[in-house]
Amino acid sequence: MSLKWIAIRSKPRSEKIVSIELSKKNIESFLPTVKKHQKWSDRKKWVDFPLFPSYLFAKIELKDSIYILNTRGVSTIVKFGDRVITIDEKVVNSIRLALEGEYDLHPIKFFTIGDRVNVIDGPMKGAVGIVETKHKNENRLIIKIEALQQAVAVHINSEYLEYIKD
Repeated sequence: MSLKWIAIRSKPRSEKIVSIELSKKNIESFLPTVKKHQKWSDRKKWVDFPLFPSYLFAKIELKDSIYILNTRGVSTIVKFGDRVITIDEKVVNSIRLALEGEYDLHPIKFFTIGDRVNVIDGPMKGAVGIVETKHKNENRLIIKIEALQQAVAVHINSEYLEYIKD
């Protein structure tokens, strides 16, 4: 028996329901959550939010993926083409350890070299460019700004960028 971790996309705000439903089917799942201070008009409270909104992980035999798709709240299984993508056990364990160690985790946008991006905030809002390279270990990207018609690179925090779909 070869169990593999896979990524599941849930319907919006259904991650906890999917996790509970998978547990009822005796399928191991992992929903990484972070605590955030939620404010309402009459009170404040610490609330658990998914680290990756609309995503969670399940450990199954790939041939049994139909059981995932038949689960209440599941939208789809993450695939590239027709192939179900597996997540390395070490990656899942690293996320668990970071959460258990109470590290301040927050997702950042993931870009690769060559991605076309749009600057959505900051002083360069509206500029369009191409991701050229990642800068060391910082959460910054270097992009070429096509609007300048020059080979100029600029460091822009990834939270200010959004991927342009072709």
